[in-house]
Amino acid sequence: MIKRLILVVVLAASVQQGFAQGCVVCTKTAAGLDSKASRGLNAGILYLAGLPLVLLGTIGYVWYRNNRNSS
Repeated sequence: MIKRLILVVVLAASVQQGFAQGCVVCTKTAAGLDSKASRGLNAGILYLAGLPLVLLGTIGYVWYRNNRNSS
């Protein structure tokens, strides 16, 4: 189980560099926008990040609760 967890963490860490290029594009786009548009862009980024975080948090909580009860 721990070997699989370590493998997943290593694979997840190696994939992140492929997604990091989007940050540069967002920064350059936001720099050229006015205040209202940049606030809208930031709100959109937070909205898109919210769903995966809620899903992962829910799965983690259910997993923790089930493991705690079974012990």
